[in-house]
Amino acid sequence: MNLTRKYWLHQLLQITEPVLRPLSEGKLREQMPIESHPGMNDRADYTYLEAFGRSLAGLAPWLAAQAQDPAEEAERRRVLALAARGLERAVHPDSPDKMNFLDGTCRGNQPIVDAAFLALGLLRAWEPLWTACDADTQANLITAMKATRSEKAPYNNWLLFSAVIEAFLYRAEGNCDTMRVDFAIKEFTQHWYLGDGQYGDGTLYAFNYYNSYVIHPMLMAVLDTLSPLYTDWQAVQAATFQRAARYAQQLENLIAPDGSFPAIGRSITYRMGAFHLLADIALRHLLPQSISPASVRCAMTAVLHRCMDAPGTFDKNHFLTIGLCGHQPGLGEPYISTGSLYLCTSALLPLGLPESDPFWSGADEPWSGVKIWSGEDYPADHLRFPHI
Repeated sequence: MNLTRKYWLHQLLQITEPVLRPLSEGKLREQMPIESHPGMNDRADYTYLEAFGRSLAGLAPWLAAQAQDPAEEAERRRVLALAARGLERAVHPDSPDKMNFLDGTCRGNQPIVDAAFLALGLLRAWEPLWTACDADTQANLITAMKATRSEKAPYNNWLLFSAVIEAFLYRAEGNCDTMRVDFAIKEFTQHWYLGDGQYGDGTLYAFNYYNSYVIHPMLMAVLDTLSPLYTDWQAVQAATFQRAARYAQQLENLIAPDGSFPAIGRSITYRMGAFHLLADIALRHLLPQSISPASVRCAMTAVLHRCMDAPGTFDKNHFLTIGLCGHQPGLGEPYISTGSLYLCTSALLPLGLPESDPFWSGADEPWSGVKIWSGEDYPADHLRFPHI
């Protein structure tokens, strides 16, 4: 295993192991702390599902791909077993770690979000994870996902959470609520697209990373699974993926030579999760020609170092703390708690590519920020894109 891939895998495992291991033993509630905004006393209802769902969404491509390195493959099999046991614990009615989306209704609507991230992880690793579940766990997962229908999603990016859950249900049962899916697809592709690769988060535009955290990756995942059902969903798929590639190019342009990036907008404590889409586009081999897979690997490695090597990133038991560069609890909004932070794993999706893939095997290359800020001449058209 090359050293860069080894570093990425180390980050993925040191983030997710403290969640998966105790959950597999039915001890997550016992061991995981809850750091949250002062005065927010309800996070125990949500934070455990947040941690598991978001961890699984980031782990899934690696879990789904047999590794070429024998030592890495042994680790993959070990972690896959932990994840499968964690799924059983999360949805078993008698589990001490039973999560808040199982009893036919949800306490609050936050479980819609993290049931969706759990669904996204299952969609990304269907064969190893779904098939590893026994019939009772599969039935419990379906029941849990359907329970989120008891709450109404807000009129913004949350529509895609509902749609991803329906995509999971279609994959599991062969049917779903197509109205929830159709509403989400039409609002984003027909009404909320603003141009140049960016969607509004609902009817308003907000300068933040939600196009990367949620909108593009979940819209692509929904269309991956469900576009064959209707010709109008098929018709928007190509343009949707092109828009995603454009926004991924913008994200690459935001990475400074030292691996920092603009700390702007809400949920910045998701750390390198701001590059969820760039990672997803690299995994899908959809990067624009102006940026090579190897240069994205180098840029993202610099981001990982900036976000994860800072002192205070983990507590004494190795759970994530609130912050962007170390422990910065003031950056956490009221809805942020320990479990929320695990969206950072979504930056590590390219671990699902084999070590022989150009993303890993290509020689180191400077990314756009390095080229421009070193004084190198740079094509202006790499900073813009034809109208889409």
